[in-house]
Amino acid sequence: LPAYTALRARGRRVRGQLRELEAEESHLEQKFYLGALQLPNCTHPAAPVGDQSQARVLEVVGEKPVFDFKPKGHLELGEGLDIIRQKRLSHVSGHRSYYLCGAGALLQHALVSFTLRKLLPKGFLPMTVPDLLRGAVFEGCGVQPSATPSQVYTIDPSRFEDLCLAGTSEVGIAGYFMDHAVQLENLPIRVVCSSTCYRAETDTGREPWGLYRVHQFTKVEMFGVTAAERGTESEELLAEFLGLQKEIFSELGLHYR
Repeated sequence: LPAYTALRARGRRVRGQLRELEAEESHLEQKFYLGALQLPNCTHPAAPVGDQSQARVLEVVGEKPVFDFKPKGHLELGEGLDIIRQKRLSHVSGHRSYYLCGAGALLQHALVSFTLRKLLPKGFLPMTVPDLLRGAVFEGCGVQPSATPSQVYTIDPSRFEDLCLAGTSEVGIAGYFMDHAVQLENLPIRVVCSSTCYRAETDTGREPWGLYRVHQFTKVEMFGVTAAERGTESEELLAEFLGLQKEIFSELGLHYR
């Protein structure tokens, strides 16, 4: 009986110690997690360090068209053809919103279809993803929804705990793979996703013109998951994606750099 009583007392002490250690563990985990979020990703050694003035033009493709008249911008053309509306919308949908009508709406659908038809024969897995995702998924992609100012729309936390609108399908695709085991022989995985992107674009000090830095748009994303056995897989897949982007722009007859 004395041994039993001593064991019970020891069990109570161990439970008390565990409670203290678990609280300390939670505190340390939060502290180190927040610290880890401050660590930047490694940049590619060939990428210039600095602002836009440090950018280098690596390649120019196609010929820039020459006109014997002053060309109009996309917004002026679109409004004249009644396929884009961006004026007088503050009472409807707020600042930097727009409508695509008629051929404008069909053009967006056509560009998405064109890109999907281009990528699916190349072995891309088509995917649709949630637009609403939890903050940890954004953080895993290097985006902090709680930053000030933030480009992420956060849903009313009093009604929906920890949900934000994705600014790119990359977040949803990354969330799909974050707890997802992949066989080494199945790598690389190429994913293509068309999604609506929501961005609370912040004030840059200069008012953008036209359909640029808008709060909502449709985008087709290429996303890859690679191995790291040789250390070159990621760069090789990025070069493949870049080649496909160049093919898409060239087949659309666009001049680009």
